Amino acid sequence: MLVGHFAAGLVAKRIVPQLSLGTAVLAAMLADLLAFPLVLLGIEHFRLQPGAQHNRLVGDSIAYSHGLLMDAIWAGLFAATYFLLRRSARAAWVLFGAVLSHWLLDAVSHRPDMPLAPGAGAAFGLGLWNSIPATVVVEGGLWLAAIALYVRGTSPGTRLESWIFWGWIALLTLAWWGNIVATPVQDLGPAAAAGSLAFFGCLVAWAFWVNRLRPARA
Repeated sequence: MLVGHFAAGLVAKRIVPQLSLGTAVLAAMLADLLAFPLVLLGIEHFRLQPGAQHNRLVGDSIAYSHGLLMDAIWAGLFAATYFLLRRSARAAWVLFGAVLSHWLLDAVSHRPDMPLAPGAGAAFGLGLWNSIPATVVVEGGLWLAAIALYVRGTSPGTRLESWIFWGWIALLTLAWWGNIVATPVQDLGPAAAAGSLAFFGCLVAWAFWVNRLRPARA
C-alpha cells in the first residue's frame, strides 16, 4: 500500500491528539524507510513480476525491513524510544501498532512476498493491487476515511495553512494513483532506492510541518 500507510498515521494522530502527525507517519512508514537504505547496501532487493499488468513490484529478500518478526522488533524499539522521551504509554502503544500495521497492510496489497522472518520460507500476500477497482474501493476508501477523521479532529488555521495540508494530501493521492497505473521504472537498484528514500523522507518532514500548522482541537 501507499496512502493506506499514511492513513494509519492520520488515524494514530486522531487516537492520540498530542502525538505529532510526523511521528505517527514516520512510524507507519518505518518499514519502507528502512528498506531503501538496505537496497542501497545490497542487502534487500526488489524485482518486476514478468507479464503482470498491475502490482508489478515484488520484494525479494526483504525480511529485515518487511518481515513480521522484524517489524515487531522495530515497532518495539520505536515505541520504547518514544516512551523514554515522552513518557506516554498510550502514545507508545499506538506507535507500536502503526509500525506493525505496515506488514498487515502490505500483506493485503502485495503479491505473496511478505515474509514472516529472516530465513523463513513462507511469504504472504493477498494481491489487492492486482485489481485497480478493488484497490480504489479498499485503499482509497481507507484513505478518505482517515482524512475525514483527521480533519474533524484538527483546526484548519489560516487559508495558507489549509493549502499546505491539502497540498500534502493531493501529492500523496497523485503518487498513489501513479503507482497503480504507471509503467514501473526499469531501474530497481540504488538510483530508484535513493529517489524513493528522498521522496518519502520529504513527505514525512511535510507531515511534521502540517502538525505545527494544524493543531488538534481541544
